[in-house]
Amino acid sequence: MKKILLLSDTHSHIDDTILKYVNQADEVWHAGDIGDLNVTDTIKKLKPLRCVYGNIDDAQARLEFPLHNRFLCENVSVWITHIGGYPGKYNPAIREEMALNPPKLFICGHSHILKVIFDKKNNLLHMNPGAAGKSGFHQVRTMLRFVIDDDKIKDLEIVEIGKK
Repeated sequence: MKKILLLSDTHSHIDDTILKYVNQADEVWHAGDIGDLNVTDTIKKLKPLRCVYGNIDDAQARLEFPLHNRFLCENVSVWITHIGGYPGKYNPAIREEMALNPPKLFICGHSHILKVIFDKKNNLLHMNPGAAGKSGFHQVRTMLRFVIDDDKIKDLEIVEIGKK
C-alpha cells in the first residue's frame, strides 16, 4: 500500500502547506510545469518523487525528467504526462499509444483545472490535480491524494490549499 500525493503546475512555488502534505505521503508525483528545480529538489529530500517536465520547464528540467513517465505502482499501471487532454479529447500525440496500451491510471496537468474522470472507453481513471502553484488563472490551489493498494486506487481526496 502506498499513499500518493499528486501535484502539478507549481511554476516555481513550494511552501510549508505543500510540504506538510509531502511529508504525509509515501511518494510524490508531479505532472509537470515544475518551474525552478528547487521545487523538485526540496521534495526529493523528503520523499521519493516521480515527475515529468511541462511546457514551461527549461532544458535543465528536461534533462532530469521525461516527457512521459510510465511505471507500475503496486499492481497499477500509471502514465504521467503534462499535456494529455481528457477522455474523448486526448492529445493527438498520445492517442494511438492510449488506444494500444492504456494504463489503469492516466495523469496529466497543464489545464490548472482539477478533474477526476473514469474513461469507460479505455477502462482507466484519468486524474488532473489542478495547480499547486500561484501562477495562472486558477483561484484555488489544489492537489490530490490517494492510496494505491495492490491493484486498487482508493481513498481519493482533494486538497484545496486556498486562494493564490
